[in-house]
Amino acid sequence: MSLIASISGIRGTIGGKLGEGLSPLDIQRYALAYGQLVKSKYTRPKIVIGRDARISGEMVYNIVSGSLIGLGIDIVNLGLSTTPTVEKAVKKMGAQGGIILTASHNPKQWNALKLLNDIGEFISAEEGQKVIDMAKEVDNINFSNVDELGKITTDDTILDWHIAEIANSKWTNVQAIQGKKIKIVVDGINSSGSIAVPKLLKALGVEDIVLLNGDTSGNFAHNPEPLAPHLQQICKSVIAEKADLGIVVDPDVDRLCFVNEDGSLFGEEYTLVAVADYILSLEKGNTVSNLSSTRALREVTLKHGGEYHASAVGEVNVVTKMKEVNAIIGGEGNGGIIFPDSHYGRDALMGIGLFLSYYAQKNQNMSAIKSDLPAFEMAKNKIELTPNINVDELIQKMYLKYKDIEQCNTVDGLKIDFANSWVHLRKSNTEPIIRIYSEAKTATEAENLAARFVEELKSLS
Repeated sequence: MSLIASISGIRGTIGGKLGEGLSPLDIQRYALAYGQLVKSKYTRPKIVIGRDARISGEMVYNIVSGSLIGLGIDIVNLGLSTTPTVEKAVKKMGAQGGIILTASHNPKQWNALKLLNDIGEFISAEEGQKVIDMAKEVDNINFSNVDELGKITTDDTILDWHIAEIANSKWTNVQAIQGKKIKIVVDGINSSGSIAVPKLLKALGVEDIVLLNGDTSGNFAHNPEPLAPHLQQICKSVIAEKADLGIVVDPDVDRLCFVNEDGSLFGEEYTLVAVADYILSLEKGNTVSNLSSTRALREVTLKHGGEYHASAVGEVNVVTKMKEVNAIIGGEGNGGIIFPDSHYGRDALMGIGLFLSYYAQKNQNMSAIKSDLPAFEMAKNKIELTPNINVDELIQKMYLKYKDIEQCNTVDGLKIDFANSWVHLRKSNTEPIIRIYSEAKTATEAENLAARFVEELKSLS
Protein backbone atom coordinates (compact mmCIF):
# COMPACT_ATOMS: atom_id res chain seq x y z
CA MET A 1 0.00 0.00 0.00
CA SER A 2 1.34 3.43 -0.91
CA LEU A 3 1.85 6.19 1.59
CA ILE A 4 -0.93 8.81 1.42
CA ALA A 5 0.00 12.41 2.29
CA SER A 6 -2.93 14.85 2.18
CA ILE A 7 -4.80 17.55 4.11
CA SER A 8 -6.18 14.70 6.21
CA GLY A 9 -2.69 13.79 7.46
CA ILE A 10 0.16 11.43 6.71
CA ARG A 11 -1.32 7.94 6.51
CA GLY A 12 -0.25 4.46 5.54
CA THR A 13 0.03 0.82 6.46
CA ILE A 14 2.64 -0.46 8.90
CA GLY A 15 5.05 -3.11 7.65
CA GLY A 16 6.51 -4.19 4.34
CA LYS A 17 9.44 -2.89 2.35
CA LEU A 18 10.52 0.74 2.37
CA GLY A 19 8.20 2.69 0.10
CA GLU A 20 5.26 0.34 0.53
CA GLY A 21 3.57 2.05 3.47
CA LEU A 22 4.17 4.20 6.54
CA SER A 23 7.69 3.10 7.43
CA PRO A 24 9.68 4.27 10.48
CA LEU A 25 11.72 6.43 8.11
CA ASP A 26 8.55 8.04 6.72
CA ILE A 27 7.28 8.68 10.24
CA GLN A 28 10.58 10.36 11.14
CA ARG A 29 10.71 12.45 7.97
CA TYR A 30 7.20 13.84 8.35
CA ALA A 31 7.61 14.43 12.08
CA LEU A 32 10.79 16.39 11.40
CA ALA A 33 9.12 18.34 8.60
CA TYR A 34 6.20 19.28 10.84
CA GLY A 35 8.60 20.18 13.63
CA GLN A 36 10.49 22.47 11.26
CA LEU A 37 7.22 24.13 10.25
CA VAL A 38 6.36 24.83 13.89
CA LYS A 39 9.91 26.00 14.68
CA SER A 40 9.74 28.48 11.80
CA LYS A 41 7.11 30.34 13.87
CA TYR A 42 8.26 29.75 17.46
CA THR A 43 11.71 29.65 19.06
CA ARG A 44 11.05 27.00 21.73
CA PRO A 45 7.75 25.38 20.78
CA LYS A 46 5.68 22.90 22.74
CA ILE A 47 3.71 20.19 20.93
CA VAL A 48 0.95 18.01 22.40
CA ILE A 49 0.84 14.36 21.29
CA GLY A 50 -1.93 11.82 21.89
CA ARG A 51 -2.75 8.51 20.26
CA ASP A 52 -5.43 5.87 19.90
CA ALA A 53 -4.85 2.25 20.95
CA ARG A 54 -3.48 0.91 17.66
CA ILE A 55 -0.87 -1.80 18.03
CA SER A 56 1.67 0.41 16.25
CA GLY A 57 0.82 3.46 18.35
CA GLU A 58 3.64 3.22 20.87
CA MET A 59 6.22 2.63 18.13
CA VAL A 60 4.98 5.60 16.13
CA TYR A 61 4.91 7.80 19.24
CA ASN A 62 8.50 6.94 20.13
CA ILE A 63 9.73 7.88 16.65
CA VAL A 64 7.72 11.11 16.52
CA SER A 65 8.60 12.29 20.02
CA GLY A 66 12.27 11.40 19.64
CA SER A 67 12.49 13.27 16.36
CA LEU A 68 10.85 16.40 17.78
CA ILE A 69 13.01 16.34 20.90
CA GLY A 70 16.02 16.26 18.61
CA LEU A 71 14.81 19.54 17.10
CA GLY A 72 14.61 21.18 20.51
CA ILE A 73 10.83 20.91 20.79
CA ASP A 74 9.13 20.15 24.10
CA ILE A 75 6.52 17.40 24.14
CA VAL A 76 3.40 16.97 26.27
CA ASN A 77 2.48 13.29 26.09
CA LEU A 78 -1.23 12.64 26.63
CA GLY A 79 -0.78 8.91 26.01
CA LEU A 80 -3.96 7.08 25.08
CA SER A 81 -6.41 9.83 24.22
CA THR A 82 -9.07 10.97 21.74
CA THR A 83 -8.71 13.23 18.74
CA PRO A 84 -10.99 15.95 20.16
CA THR A 85 -9.21 15.81 23.52
CA VAL A 86 -5.83 16.42 21.87
CA GLU A 87 -7.30 19.26 19.83
CA LYS A 88 -8.67 20.95 22.94
CA ALA A 89 -5.46 20.30 24.89
CA VAL A 90 -3.37 22.33 22.43
CA LYS A 91 -5.28 25.50 23.24
CA LYS A 92 -5.68 24.78 26.96
CA MET A 93 -1.95 24.14 27.40
CA GLY A 94 -0.84 27.08 25.29
CA ALA A 95 1.01 24.72 22.96
CA GLN A 96 2.19 25.67 19.50
CA GLY A 97 0.95 22.52 17.80
CA GLY A 98 -0.33 19.01 18.22
CA ILE A 99 -0.13 15.58 16.65
CA ILE A 100 -2.75 12.86 16.88
CA LEU A 101 -1.43 9.40 16.09
CA THR A 102 -4.43 7.64 14.62
CA ALA A 103 -5.70 6.33 11.31
CA SER A 104 -9.23 7.04 12.54
CA HIS A 105 -11.64 4.53 10.96
CA ASN A 106 -9.03 2.53 9.03
CA PRO A 107 -8.22 -1.10 10.01
CA LYS A 108 -5.53 -1.93 12.55
CA GLN A 109 -2.62 -2.18 10.08
CA TRP A 110 -2.97 1.53 9.33
CA ASN A 111 -1.64 4.49 11.30
CA ALA A 112 -1.27 8.18 10.65
CA LEU A 113 -0.02 11.55 11.85
CA LYS A 114 -2.80 14.14 12.06
CA LEU A 115 -1.24 17.57 12.37
CA LEU A 116 -2.66 20.51 14.33
CA ASN A 117 -1.93 24.23 14.43
CA ASP A 118 -1.50 26.42 17.50
CA ILE A 119 -5.24 26.65 18.19
CA GLY A 120 -5.82 22.91 18.01
CA GLU A 121 -7.31 22.79 14.52
CA PHE A 122 -6.00 20.84 11.54
CA ILE A 123 -3.30 22.67 9.64
CA SER A 124 -4.38 24.29 6.38
CA ALA A 125 -3.93 22.70 2.98
CA GLU A 126 -1.15 25.22 2.31
CA GLU A 127 0.73 24.27 5.48
CA GLY A 128 0.09 20.61 4.78
CA GLN A 129 1.78 21.01 1.41
CA LYS A 130 4.73 22.71 3.11
CA VAL A 131 5.12 19.69 5.38
CA ILE A 132 5.02 17.35 2.39
CA ASP A 133 7.64 19.44 0.57
CA MET A 134 9.87 19.84 3.65
CA ALA A 135 9.81 16.07 4.24
CA LYS A 136 11.83 15.70 1.05
CA GLU A 137 14.58 17.95 2.45
CA VAL A 138 15.01 16.68 6.01
CA ASP A 139 18.52 15.41 5.27
CA ASN A 140 19.61 19.04 5.54
CA ILE A 141 18.12 19.70 9.00
CA ASN A 142 20.36 20.98 11.79
CA PHE A 143 19.44 19.24 15.04
CA SER A 144 19.74 20.76 18.52
CA ASN A 145 22.82 20.26 20.63
CA VAL A 146 22.63 18.26 23.83
CA ASP A 147 21.88 21.27 26.06
CA GLU A 148 18.95 22.37 23.90
CA LEU A 149 17.14 19.07 23.37
CA GLY A 150 13.41 19.07 24.02
CA LYS A 151 11.84 17.69 27.18
CA ILE A 152 8.89 15.31 27.62
CA THR A 153 6.19 15.81 30.22
CA THR A 154 3.09 13.67 30.62
CA ASP A 155 -0.45 14.72 31.46
CA ASP A 156 -3.18 12.24 32.32
CA THR A 157 -5.76 14.82 33.45
CA ILE A 158 -6.92 16.29 30.15
CA LEU A 159 -9.51 13.65 29.29
CA ASP A 160 -11.19 14.16 32.67
CA TRP A 161 -11.11 17.93 32.10
CA HIS A 162 -12.66 17.49 28.65
CA ILE A 163 -15.44 15.30 30.06
CA ALA A 164 -16.14 17.73 32.93
CA GLU A 165 -16.42 20.59 30.44
CA ILE A 166 -19.06 18.66 28.49
CA ALA A 167 -21.00 17.73 31.63
CA ASN A 168 -20.95 21.36 32.81
CA SER A 169 -21.88 22.88 29.43
CA LYS A 170 -25.00 25.04 29.29
CA TRP A 171 -26.08 22.89 26.33
CA THR A 172 -25.95 19.61 28.27
CA ASN A 173 -28.91 18.71 30.48
CA VAL A 174 -27.38 16.31 32.99
CA GLN A 175 -30.41 16.47 35.27
CA ALA A 176 -32.74 15.34 32.48
CA ILE A 177 -30.34 12.58 31.38
CA GLN A 178 -29.97 11.29 34.93
CA GLY A 179 -33.72 11.38 35.48
CA LYS A 180 -34.35 9.32 32.35
CA LYS A 181 -32.43 6.32 33.77
CA ILE A 182 -31.12 5.32 30.37
CA LYS A 183 -29.53 1.93 29.69
CA ILE A 184 -26.83 2.14 27.02
CA VAL A 185 -24.66 -0.40 25.22
CA VAL A 186 -21.28 1.01 24.12
CA ASP A 187 -18.93 -0.41 21.48
CA GLY A 188 -15.46 0.76 22.52
CA ILE A 189 -13.82 -0.93 19.49
CA ASN A 190 -10.77 -1.89 21.61
CA SER A 191 -9.45 1.65 21.66
CA SER A 192 -9.72 5.02 23.39
CA GLY A 193 -13.52 5.00 23.39
CA SER A 194 -13.44 2.06 25.81
CA ILE A 195 -12.13 4.49 28.41
CA ALA A 196 -13.59 7.83 27.34
CA VAL A 197 -17.21 6.96 26.59
CA PRO A 198 -18.05 5.13 29.85
CA LYS A 199 -16.34 7.92 31.83
CA LEU A 200 -18.44 10.51 30.01
CA LEU A 201 -21.68 8.59 30.46
CA LYS A 202 -21.13 8.33 34.20
CA ALA A 203 -20.42 12.08 34.34
CA LEU A 204 -23.73 12.63 32.53
CA GLY A 205 -25.63 10.54 35.06
CA VAL A 206 -25.90 7.27 33.12
CA GLU A 207 -25.24 4.33 35.42
CA ASP A 208 -26.50 1.34 33.42
CA ILE A 209 -23.74 0.79 30.85
CA VAL A 210 -22.87 -2.38 28.94
CA LEU A 211 -19.41 -2.16 27.36
CA LEU A 212 -18.47 -4.25 24.32
CA ASN A 213 -14.91 -4.60 23.01
CA GLY A 214 -13.73 -2.81 26.11
CA ASP A 215 -10.00 -3.51 26.19
CA THR A 216 -7.45 -1.15 24.65
CA SER A 217 -5.40 -3.77 22.81
CA GLY A 218 -5.82 -2.22 19.37
CA ASN A 219 -6.95 -5.62 18.09
CA PHE A 220 -10.21 -4.29 16.71
CA ALA A 221 -13.02 -6.82 17.10
CA HIS A 222 -14.46 -5.75 13.75
CA ASN A 223 -13.71 -3.29 10.97
CA PRO A 224 -13.56 -0.02 12.94
CA GLU A 225 -15.46 2.13 10.45
CA PRO A 226 -18.91 2.58 12.05
CA LEU A 227 -20.97 1.31 9.13
CA ALA A 228 -23.91 -1.12 9.18
CA PRO A 229 -22.05 -4.28 8.05
CA HIS A 230 -19.59 -3.89 10.94
CA LEU A 231 -22.09 -3.28 13.75
CA GLN A 232 -24.03 -6.53 14.03
CA GLN A 233 -22.64 -7.28 17.47
CA ILE A 234 -23.90 -4.11 19.13
CA CYS A 235 -27.22 -4.24 17.29
CA LYS A 236 -27.86 -7.72 18.72
CA SER A 237 -26.60 -6.68 22.14
CA VAL A 238 -28.99 -3.70 22.39
CA ILE A 239 -31.90 -6.11 21.88
CA ALA A 240 -30.53 -8.78 24.21
CA GLU A 241 -29.81 -6.26 26.98
CA LYS A 242 -33.17 -4.49 26.51
CA ALA A 243 -31.19 -1.26 26.29
CA ASP A 244 -32.63 2.11 25.33
CA LEU A 245 -29.89 2.72 22.77
CA GLY A 246 -26.38 1.87 21.65
CA ILE A 247 -23.40 4.14 21.11
CA VAL A 248 -20.65 3.48 18.56
CA VAL A 249 -17.44 5.48 18.10
CA ASP A 250 -14.38 4.95 15.94
CA PRO A 251 -10.90 4.29 17.41
CA ASP A 252 -10.02 7.97 17.95
CA VAL A 253 -13.53 9.01 19.07
CA ASP A 254 -14.30 11.73 16.55
CA ARG A 255 -17.09 9.84 14.76
CA LEU A 256 -20.35 8.87 16.43
CA CYS A 257 -23.41 6.83 15.59
CA PHE A 258 -26.32 5.35 17.50
CA VAL A 259 -28.33 2.14 17.59
CA ASN A 260 -32.09 2.21 18.17
CA GLU A 261 -33.84 0.25 20.90
CA ASP A 262 -34.94 -2.37 18.35
CA GLY A 263 -31.39 -3.01 17.12
CA SER A 264 -31.76 -0.96 13.95
CA LEU A 265 -29.29 1.80 13.20
CA PHE A 266 -30.25 5.41 13.83
CA GLY A 267 -27.97 6.21 10.89
CA GLU A 268 -24.61 7.95 11.08
CA GLU A 269 -25.95 10.65 8.74
CA TYR A 270 -28.61 11.44 11.31
CA THR A 271 -26.23 11.96 14.24
CA LEU A 272 -25.58 15.51 13.06
CA VAL A 273 -29.21 16.05 12.00
CA ALA A 274 -30.57 15.13 15.44
CA VAL A 275 -27.99 17.15 17.36
CA ALA A 276 -28.61 20.14 15.07
CA ASP A 277 -32.36 19.82 15.68
CA TYR A 278 -31.63 20.01 19.42
CA ILE A 279 -29.23 22.97 19.23
CA LEU A 280 -31.42 24.94 16.81
CA SER A 281 -34.42 24.45 19.10
CA LEU A 282 -32.46 26.34 21.76
CA GLU A 283 -30.83 29.00 19.60
CA LYS A 284 -31.40 30.02 15.99
CA GLY A 285 -28.36 29.78 13.73
CA ASN A 286 -26.78 28.50 10.53
CA THR A 287 -25.46 25.03 9.79
CA VAL A 288 -22.83 23.47 7.53
CA SER A 289 -22.17 19.98 6.27
CA ASN A 290 -20.18 18.64 3.35
CA LEU A 291 -21.48 17.85 -0.12
CA SER A 292 -21.71 14.14 0.70
CA SER A 293 -24.04 14.65 3.65
CA THR A 294 -27.80 14.18 3.81
CA ARG A 295 -30.34 16.78 2.70
CA ALA A 296 -32.09 16.25 6.03
CA LEU A 297 -29.78 18.78 7.74
CA ARG A 298 -30.86 21.46 5.30
CA GLU A 299 -34.54 20.74 5.98
CA VAL A 300 -34.07 20.81 9.77
CA THR A 301 -32.14 24.07 9.52
CA LEU A 302 -34.82 25.71 7.40
CA LYS A 303 -37.50 24.50 9.84
CA HIS A 304 -35.79 26.43 12.63
CA GLY A 305 -35.30 29.57 10.52
CA GLY A 306 -31.58 29.18 9.84
CA GLU A 307 -29.51 28.96 6.68
CA TYR A 308 -27.81 25.79 5.47
CA HIS A 309 -24.46 25.81 3.63
CA ALA A 310 -22.45 23.02 1.98
CA SER A 311 -18.66 22.67 1.87
CA ALA A 312 -16.15 20.42 0.19
CA VAL A 313 -15.50 17.12 1.98
CA GLY A 314 -12.90 17.23 4.74
CA GLU A 315 -12.97 18.62 8.24
CA VAL A 316 -10.74 21.56 7.33
CA ASN A 317 -13.17 22.58 4.60
CA VAL A 318 -16.22 22.23 6.85
CA VAL A 319 -14.58 24.34 9.57
CA THR A 320 -13.57 27.02 7.06
CA LYS A 321 -17.16 27.28 5.79
CA MET A 322 -18.56 27.28 9.34
CA LYS A 323 -16.39 30.24 10.25
CA GLU A 324 -17.32 32.00 7.02
CA VAL A 325 -21.09 31.75 7.66
CA ASN A 326 -20.89 31.86 11.49
CA ALA A 327 -22.54 28.46 11.84
CA ILE A 328 -23.77 27.43 15.27
CA ILE A 329 -23.23 23.75 14.47
CA GLY A 330 -21.91 21.68 11.60
CA GLY A 331 -20.04 18.56 10.69
CA GLU A 332 -19.97 15.65 8.33
CA GLY A 333 -22.43 12.90 7.55
CA ASN A 334 -20.01 10.26 8.80
CA GLY A 335 -21.11 10.97 12.36
CA GLY A 336 -18.78 13.92 12.89
CA ILE A 337 -20.19 16.69 15.11
CA ILE A 338 -18.44 20.08 15.10
CA PHE A 339 -19.77 22.40 17.79
CA PRO A 340 -17.89 25.74 17.88
CA ASP A 341 -19.04 26.56 21.42
CA SER A 342 -16.68 23.76 22.45
CA HIS A 343 -14.09 23.81 19.64
CA TYR A 344 -13.74 23.59 15.87
CA GLY A 345 -13.19 19.86 15.57
CA ARG A 346 -15.23 16.66 15.27
CA ASP A 347 -16.03 15.51 18.77
CA ALA A 348 -17.98 12.32 19.49
CA LEU A 349 -17.86 13.01 23.24
CA MET A 350 -19.55 16.40 22.89
CA GLY A 351 -21.94 14.81 20.42
CA ILE A 352 -22.94 12.21 23.03
CA GLY A 353 -23.64 14.92 25.60
CA LEU A 354 -25.81 16.88 23.18
CA PHE A 355 -27.65 13.86 21.76
CA LEU A 356 -28.51 12.42 25.17
CA SER A 357 -29.82 15.84 26.22
CA TYR A 358 -32.01 15.77 23.10
CA TYR A 359 -33.13 12.22 23.85
CA ALA A 360 -33.88 12.97 27.51
CA GLN A 361 -36.20 15.86 26.73
CA LYS A 362 -38.37 13.73 24.44
CA ASN A 363 -40.96 11.23 25.61
CA GLN A 364 -40.09 8.89 22.75
CA ASN A 365 -37.86 5.94 22.02
CA MET A 366 -35.05 6.15 19.50
CA SER A 367 -37.06 4.80 16.57
CA ALA A 368 -39.79 7.39 17.10
CA ILE A 369 -37.26 10.21 17.32
CA LYS A 370 -35.72 9.09 14.04
CA SER A 371 -39.13 8.88 12.35
CA ASP A 372 -39.81 12.53 13.21
CA LEU A 373 -36.76 13.70 11.29
CA PRO A 374 -36.81 14.31 7.50
CA ALA A 375 -36.63 10.92 5.79
CA PHE A 376 -33.86 10.18 3.31
CA GLU A 377 -31.84 7.05 2.65
CA MET A 378 -28.21 7.00 1.61
CA ALA A 379 -25.95 4.47 -0.06
CA LYS A 380 -22.17 4.66 0.32
CA ASN A 381 -20.04 2.76 -2.15
CA LYS A 382 -16.48 2.87 -3.41
CA ILE A 383 -14.33 1.71 -6.29
CA GLU A 384 -10.80 0.51 -5.57
CA LEU A 385 -8.31 2.30 -7.81
CA THR A 386 -5.53 0.77 -9.86
CA PRO A 387 -2.33 2.81 -10.31
CA ASN A 388 -2.96 3.53 -13.99
CA ILE A 389 -6.35 5.25 -13.48
CA ASN A 390 -6.42 9.05 -13.69
CA VAL A 391 -9.28 9.86 -11.31
CA ASP A 392 -9.55 13.51 -12.30
CA GLU A 393 -9.93 12.61 -15.96
CA LEU A 394 -12.51 9.95 -15.12
CA ILE A 395 -14.65 12.36 -13.10
CA GLN A 396 -14.27 15.00 -15.82
CA LYS A 397 -15.69 12.53 -18.35
CA MET A 398 -18.69 12.00 -16.08
CA TYR A 399 -19.15 15.76 -15.74
CA LEU A 400 -19.16 16.24 -19.50
CA LYS A 401 -21.77 13.51 -19.78
CA TYR A 402 -24.18 15.19 -17.34
CA LYS A 403 -23.40 18.93 -17.29
CA ASP A 404 -26.05 19.88 -19.83
CA ILE A 405 -28.87 17.74 -18.46
CA GLU A 406 -28.59 17.87 -14.64
CA GLN A 407 -27.42 20.29 -11.95
CA CYS A 408 -23.70 19.64 -11.37
CA ASN A 409 -21.35 20.89 -8.65
CA THR A 410 -17.58 20.50 -9.15
CA VAL A 411 -16.34 22.11 -5.92
CA ASP A 412 -15.24 18.69 -4.69
CA GLY A 413 -15.25 15.94 -7.29
CA LEU A 414 -18.66 15.87 -8.94
CA LYS A 415 -22.07 16.09 -7.32
CA ILE A 416 -25.06 15.57 -9.58
CA ASP A 417 -28.41 16.74 -8.21
CA PHE A 418 -31.55 15.12 -9.54
CA ALA A 419 -35.09 16.18 -8.64
CA ASN A 420 -35.48 13.76 -5.72
CA SER A 421 -31.98 12.36 -5.32
CA TRP A 422 -28.28 13.06 -5.76
CA VAL A 423 -24.97 11.29 -6.31
CA HIS A 424 -21.50 12.51 -5.29
CA LEU A 425 -18.32 11.12 -6.85
CA ARG A 426 -14.97 12.05 -5.34
CA LYS A 427 -11.44 10.83 -4.81
CA SER A 428 -10.78 9.91 -1.19
CA ASN A 429 -8.25 11.94 0.81
CA THR A 430 -7.30 8.92 2.91
CA GLU A 431 -7.53 5.80 0.71
CA PRO A 432 -6.83 4.91 -2.95
CA ILE A 433 -10.52 4.79 -3.87
CA ILE A 434 -13.33 6.75 -5.52
CA ARG A 435 -16.18 7.25 -3.07
CA ILE A 436 -19.69 7.12 -4.51
CA TYR A 437 -22.37 8.52 -2.22
CA SER A 438 -26.01 8.64 -3.27
CA GLU A 439 -29.22 9.67 -1.53
CA ALA A 440 -32.90 9.23 -2.33
CA LYS A 441 -36.24 8.80 -0.56
CA THR A 442 -35.83 5.03 -0.24
CA ALA A 443 -32.85 2.76 0.36
CA THR A 444 -33.58 0.81 -2.82
CA GLU A 445 -33.55 3.97 -4.93
CA ALA A 446 -30.29 5.11 -3.34
CA GLU A 447 -28.61 1.72 -3.86
CA ASN A 448 -29.80 1.53 -7.45
CA LEU A 449 -28.48 5.02 -8.14
CA ALA A 450 -25.08 4.16 -6.66
CA ALA A 451 -24.90 0.89 -8.58
CA ARG A 452 -25.75 2.72 -11.77
CA PHE A 453 -22.86 5.15 -11.32
CA VAL A 454 -20.43 2.39 -10.37
CA GLU A 455 -21.14 0.81 -13.73
CA GLU A 456 -20.98 4.13 -15.55
CA LEU A 457 -17.58 4.89 -14.02
CA LYS A 458 -16.28 1.47 -14.98
CA SER A 459 -17.50 1.96 -18.56
CA LEU A 460 -15.66 5.29 -18.79
CA SER A 461 -12.38 4.07 -17.24
